[in-house]
Amino acid sequence: MRNLKVAIVHDYLNQMGGAERVVAVFHKMFPDAPIYTTIVDQNKLLPELKDAVIHTTWMQRIPGILGKFKLFFWLYPFAVRSMNVKDYDLILSSSSAYAKGVRKGNQSVHVCYCHAPMRFAWNFEAYMDSVQVPNLVKRVAKWFTYPLQAWDKNNSKQVDYLIANSSIVKQRIRQWYGLNASIIFPPVEISRFSIDEEKPEDYFLIVSRLVSYKRIDLAVEACTRLGKRLLVVGDGPDRQRLEQLAGDTVTFLGRKSDEEVVRYMQHCQALIFPGIEDFGITPLEVNACGRPIIAYHEGGALDTVVAEKTGLFFNEQSIDSLSETIRRFDLYEWNPESIRQHAEKFSEDVFVKRLQSSIDGLIRAREINAKLMEVEGSY
Repeated sequence: MRNLKVAIVHDYLNQMGGAERVVAVFHKMFPDAPIYTTIVDQNKLLPELKDAVIHTTWMQRIPGILGKFKLFFWLYPFAVRSMNVKDYDLILSSSSAYAKGVRKGNQSVHVCYCHAPMRFAWNFEAYMDSVQVPNLVKRVAKWFTYPLQAWDKNNSKQVDYLIANSSIVKQRIRQWYGLNASIIFPPVEISRFSIDEEKPEDYFLIVSRLVSYKRIDLAVEACTRLGKRLLVVGDGPDRQRLEQLAGDTVTFLGRKSDEEVVRYMQHCQALIFPGIEDFGITPLEVNACGRPIIAYHEGGALDTVVAEKTGLFFNEQSIDSLSETIRRFDLYEWNPESIRQHAEKFSEDVFVKRLQSSIDGLIRAREINAKLMEVEGSY
């Protein structure tokens, strides 16, 4: 195949989450490809993206945009449409919202890696959970979800190849867009983690942003009831409420450095993962440390947790159900090496190989079709 002119498109580069790490891997795959995004916060840019050529839109000049970026949801569709990527052979988008709506040229191939359908449009309450605005503003904002749903659904149909990051996202793509998508699980930086030979300590662990929809309250109340030690790493708007629910066995540690988080992961009894996530990289990071997971039996955990091998499920999102699973935890013997081997199936190398194979197959099919059309046109 000929050398491709590639553009990478992402919703916004103003945080260091799982979606941004996917963009960093895209950049590693195509280091010469510019990155197009609506806004960028240089102070929150992943180190792997510091050398990238990044093009922002006119939204970057809006006063206060970096601090209140969620409130400008109604402008992002227009900003994405203003991106000039029509001259690229391959458009590789990373999208949980708007990036898949970028306009492509007639000869362009658009591959979209979908972290989730647009949360604002399809899961409004969860999206606005951590946004501190009056209820009246939220009620007015909800009216914007209906045209955005139509816009998002139409844009998804313009994508040439849609990839879901998990089974639940594939299911939502089918439900809300009426489309099929393949699944490629997100990359996990397995090399950052290792098994510690010391025995695990007597505590369970939470590593999460503290927002209500993640249901950290279940872990706090269950461990309080059982008298089990729980360390909570992370911060967020729900912290004060959670601290009021917590007993003496629950400790809130706030934000910690990457090195400290790894140590907590290596020495915990298990990570508790009580929410419904589209995928959830943190459980696999803990698995890469050889430690198991206690997860709610829903969402991305169904793709990553092997029951009684790499963790345990609780079947109802309730204190009683989680408490019962925690009680059963000591009945199992956990093999750290086997747990880590499971995590290695989700490594960055596996992700790159699967994505590159999909892109190669799509481009090859396009080139074959173009040649067939040339032959047919010559008769």
